[in-house]
Amino acid sequence: MNVFKFGGTSVASPERFRVLIPLISEDTQKIVVLSAMAGTTNALEEISRLFAMDESEEALAKTEALRGEYHQVADELFSSLTWGEKAHDLTDEHFNYITALFSREHSRHNEKRILARGELLSSAFLHFLLSEQGIASVLVPALNFMRIDKDGQPDYFYIRENLNRELAAVRDEKIIITQGFICRNAYGETDNLRRGGSDYSATIIGAAIGAEEVQIWTDISGLHNNDPRYVENTRVVRQLSYDEAAELAYFGAKILHPSSINPARLKNIPVRLKNTMEPSDEGTLIVSGSTPEDYKAVAAKDAVISVRIRSAGMLMAYGFMRRIFEAFEAFKTPIDMITTSEVSVSLTIDDPTWLSEIVSTLGSIGTIETEKDQTIICIVGDFRPSREGSAPEIFEALNEIPVKMISYGGSDNSMSILINTSDKVVALRSLSSKLFPEE
Repeated sequence: MNVFKFGGTSVASPERFRVLIPLISEDTQKIVVLSAMAGTTNALEEISRLFAMDESEEALAKTEALRGEYHQVADELFSSLTWGEKAHDLTDEHFNYITALFSREHSRHNEKRILARGELLSSAFLHFLLSEQGIASVLVPALNFMRIDKDGQPDYFYIRENLNRELAAVRDEKIIITQGFICRNAYGETDNLRRGGSDYSATIIGAAIGAEEVQIWTDISGLHNNDPRYVENTRVVRQLSYDEAAELAYFGAKILHPSSINPARLKNIPVRLKNTMEPSDEGTLIVSGSTPEDYKAVAAKDAVISVRIRSAGMLMAYGFMRRIFEAFEAFKTPIDMITTSEVSVSLTIDDPTWLSEIVSTLGSIGTIETEKDQTIICIVGDFRPSREGSAPEIFEALNEIPVKMISYGGSDNSMSILINTSDKVVALRSLSSKLFPEE
């Protein structure tokens, strides 16, 4: 059995919904994981934000506007009165549910309930569309099997047991539709795997059932060797290892959610990135190993904050790093990059939620400097210690760009460099000309 995940752009319009039919109608059993229609989650987040700010009138107006958009999709998507009415009724059911929440006190739980509407609607619409065309399918709610624990991590045992129970009940069905992103938490409440989490859902499901392959379908033919939004003549990287793909996803490659690699790696399940508009293109295959190349791809991660701790007390001292890491651990803030000298430590984070509290805590250690609007450039390739050379092309490409930090040697697969975000586009283009001159 394979797992097919379709992102928001793949269900962005009635036309895109119809494109999916031949892709999933082959005579092999598969689980189809759907995101919300493009733009829906953003709209629901805004509705929830207004609700939280007690701006109920504006929240209601935006809710009704989004309801109208879904009614229009239903009108264009279905040709029969029966299935069109089912889609309209379901739309009203979900949006009435949202408006009913406005009469209650705002809570994180209600916010998660609101956000779940997008995936519940898109998956039902696809199920209705297939039924209208006489194609058998079954809808298995993700809330029946997908759960995270108290730390927000997948509860693999629970997921495996409950998903396999659900599948046993529909063992003869070829097309099994479910939702990405949404889940229940350890208390049984509606929750989610955070933005982009539909990829994560797909690989968790793939790991739970021992899938032959997980296919992530988007609007681009695989993972490119640089960001095509800023760099011309990029090419698709046809094969990556799990480690290489994880580095690129974490450091800015938008086609894949960073967390989605680990479940596939644990069960050694291939992941393939495909394009719904060019299904014949082989895309990018992610597997346990790949052929080492000097340079494979470049990615950039924005909205990075650098933190520098200076202290003469660090010289010849022990326990200093522990105190620094404890400050970030206390506020559950992950660290991306880190470099050290005799009397200072520089590191980066991408979550500013607790920045002021972290700085205050670190103030007892030494002098703290922070800088926002930073970008991490990640170059993925062959950086094994046994490899000759010191990547001179990278430093030649960045010769005229102020470099704030360099992380080298921590990974056999990548080098990371911190620069000002204002220099990002120039850096990406310069790196492409030096690292991939044939393009």
